[in-house]
Amino acid sequence: RNYPAKVIVELEVIEKEMPISEGVSYTFWTFGGTVPGSFIRVRQGDTVEFHLKNAPDSKMPHNIDLHGVTGPGGGAASSFTAPGHASQFTFKALNQGIYVYHCATAPVGMHIANGMYGLMLVEPPEGLSKVDHEYYVMQGDFYTTGKYRQKGLQPFDMEKAIDEHPTYVLFNGKEGALTGDNALSAKTNETVRLFVGNGGPNLVSSFHVIGEIFDKVQPEGGTVAQHNVQTTLIPAGGAAMVEFHTDVPGSYVLVDHSIFRAFNKGALGILKVDGPEDKSIYSGKEVDSVYLGDRSEPNL
Repeated sequence: RNYPAKVIVELEVIEKEMPISEGVSYTFWTFGGTVPGSFIRVRQGDTVEFHLKNAPDSKMPHNIDLHGVTGPGGGAASSFTAPGHASQFTFKALNQGIYVYHCATAPVGMHIANGMYGLMLVEPPEGLSKVDHEYYVMQGDFYTTGKYRQKGLQPFDMEKAIDEHPTYVLFNGKEGALTGDNALSAKTNETVRLFVGNGGPNLVSSFHVIGEIFDKVQPEGGTVAQHNVQTTLIPAGGAAMVEFHTDVPGSYVLVDHSIFRAFNKGALGILKVDGPEDKSIYSGKEVDSVYLGDRSEPNL
């Protein structure tokens, strides 16, 4: 397309009950009906005309703070929108990078904790390098009155949120959102780019893909790349671009490596890689034998 361009972006705030885990539901506040909200993609230098709509059946006013906007509140001051209303403002995408957006209406933490966040990518003028797959992954911590996996509709727990004791830590707003039929997919000898955000509102993410090494990481969405990275820190309200090459088939587990969050709070996803094996890179199990321990006499 022509560069720079005028781009129109529309988001609708929708408050709705959705599953957060099997048999467990939660009333999410969303941008566009999903957690995270819609992925916004523009280029540096573009002029963006932004429209925020608040559904008529919403119970709360909402707004938006886009971290990629230069202006008061990242747009929050111009986008305060009552239920059944729409707001508009315009900004120029000055800085390239991957940026979080979130609601900034008081109490801000509660709006974010209910799922009101997403990512905006501002590509350089020439665009990003070509890869085989791009995926959108966003972590968030959720606070319910009931315990982990307690069935039924679970209300938001402000006390847990203030104490920073989440019931769930999740990728893409639901336990299992990136597993099973919803797992990410690739083939061997392909390049995968992950846009990884952290909505918070409280926890820092130690993002890791078990069995992979990140060939390239742009930490905190910046332009300085790191290479050969095992785990990357993503602050609450921050994001990173992660790239790696797939060499060996199998299921690769995405986790927050604050590891109890992965196996006891839900921060777990799967990338399924199909293709031929390469035994020179990874042999698989070669020996499975009986071991009775070292029975030699200790030195006296």
